[in-house]
Formats: sequence, C-alpha cells, structure tokens
Amino acid sequence: MERIRCMIVDDEPLPLELLEDYIRKTPFLELAGAFTNPLEALALATQQPPQLIFLDIQMAELNGVQFTQLLNKKSKVIFTTAYPQYAIQGFELEVVDYLLKPVSFERFLKSAGKARELIALENRPGIPEVATRSAPEEILFVKSGHKIIKVAIPDILYIEGLKEYIAIHTLQGKTIALQTFKRTAEVLPPGRFVRVHKSFLVAFDKIESIERNQVLVRGRNIPVGDTYREAFFSLLRQKNLL
Repeated sequence: MERIRCMIVDDEPLPLELLEDYIRKTPFLELAGAFTNPLEALALATQQPPQLIFLDIQMAELNGVQFTQLLNKKSKVIFTTAYPQYAIQGFELEVVDYLLKPVSFERFLKSAGKARELIALENRPGIPEVATRSAPEEILFVKSGHKIIKVAIPDILYIEGLKEYIAIHTLQGKTIALQTFKRTAEVLPPGRFVRVHKSFLVAFDKIESIERNQVLVRGRNIPVGDTYREAFFSLLRQKNLL
C-alpha cells in the first residue's frame, strides 16, 4: 500500500507530538515533516508539496487560514483547532476536515481515511492530465510588518543581516523582514548562495566581479570578511573560476 506523505503544522509542541504519534500508528500515513514555525513549513510545502497537511489555525506568525490561502492547492488540508468558530472558513477553503482539539485517535483516523479516499479518487488511472506538471516554485516566505511576503529565490541578489531583521535585495527592490540572518541562510537552496561576510549572503550567479576584498553585485561593493575569505575563494577554485 502506497502511503500518504503528511505534514503537521502547530505552534504548540504537545498537540504536534500527539499528531506525530497518531501518524506513526496509521499504516497508510507517512510523516514528511512536523513544524512549530508556519513560515518554515510553508516554504517546504511550496517547494515539496506533501499530499496532506494537518494544520493548526491559531498560530502567531501565520494563521492556518492564511497558510491555506498561500498554498499552491497541491496539498489536502485538515484543520486542527480548539476554536469551533473557524469551521465555516475551513469549509469555504475546501479543506478535507476540521478536527477539534483534543483530537481522539478514532476521530483522527476517520479524517485521515476521508483524505485517503479523496487522494485516491484524484489519482485514479485513466484520467488524462490537462497539462504537464510544472517544476516546484522556488519561493521564500518572510514576515514584513503585518504582511507575509513571497520572495522568488532566483530574483535574490544578496541578503543583508540587520540584527533581528534582514534586508532581502532582489531584482525588483528591497524587502525588510523580521527573520534572523542565520535561519534565512539555512532555508535557502544549498550551493546557490555564498556567505562572504558576517552580515552578507550573496547569490553566486549575481556576482559581477571580484576585486581584492570585495565583490560587486548590482552596482554595490560588498566586503569579503576575513572569517569567510578562505572558504569563499576555495569555492571559486572548486567551480574553476580561479
């Protein structure tokens, strides 16, 4: 039996651990990831869509309704919440089901079974595809003010660390986001960006020139720090650029 790839998103550890346990007990489910940070979960769900997401509604950085609206519709969603007043919104968004906390295993199993039937129906053989499946979008979601901003990773020139904030410089302009520099570096595609300074992460393919202890990106000279110089030039040699 082919198992359904699932994701859990809940900013409270105990409900998240409970759902992890339920998924392990269910033979037709497979856990692809469990997140307390909805922005991290959304980045992964956009690039590698799971078949099913168990999604909390009441979350600080990004609530479940906003999360669902930003999804590319490739994933089925089951809402989990302690607040029944959100049920109408859930059904308007065409989610599979709506689980009230605390969730019993019996109720969880019934909801998961419903999702399995819908997924099986959509994947039935003999139904021709209207269009070829496109490659997953390379997108970074960040919090800027009271909004969640979508940033296309291929458009990023460089990222500048500003203590608790970062400035993402793209082909279109600059976005100030409430996110740590370290965490941003971790979620970007490996090999595409290079750390040249404690406060600068540069898109490798956007470097226009290198001179002494600085690189030129879109008209701006960015310093190459002493701590990162050896690793940076070593990477250039690996790519046969030196």
